[in-house]
Amino acid sequence: MKKFALSQRSRRNLEGVHPDMVAVVLRAIELTFVDFVVIEGLRTKARQTELFKAGASQTMNSQHLTGRAVDLAAWVGTVRWDWPLYPSIAEAMREAAREVGVKVIWGGCWDRELTSIEETCAEAAEDYVVRRRMDGRRAFLDGPHYELDRRMYT
Repeated sequence: MKKFALSQRSRRNLEGVHPDMVAVVLRAIELTFVDFVVIEGLRTKARQTELFKAGASQTMNSQHLTGRAVDLAAWVGTVRWDWPLYPSIAEAMREAAREVGVKVIWGGCWDRELTSIEETCAEAAEDYVVRRRMDGRRAFLDGPHYELDRRMYT
């Protein structure tokens, strides 16, 4: 397995991020089969407003505002948005969260804590979409997004 390392840009994007999330990301880059970059960590309110208005975020109460969230983009020579890459990154984040002992929520399956997922992350995302539809709601899949479980960090 090829080992990956975070770029200087990714490390800069982790500045101001909660140390527990940083620890998970640093371990995940060592475990992943899909290289990734940290595209966003701590956000300003102005940046959050911009993303909310554009529909790229569903809330103005984002964990990015407190440094408790990161967005990771697949890197395959360039940033790639192909969905199958994101559950693969989530697998590494799940294992890293288990090792570090941190509870993380993944934007591919918002209603379950990542380390509690027993099936593959791809299956968990599919199940999430089905559950939302059964409830008459739209699923918002945000594969790059990870946040610390709010129940642990108030």
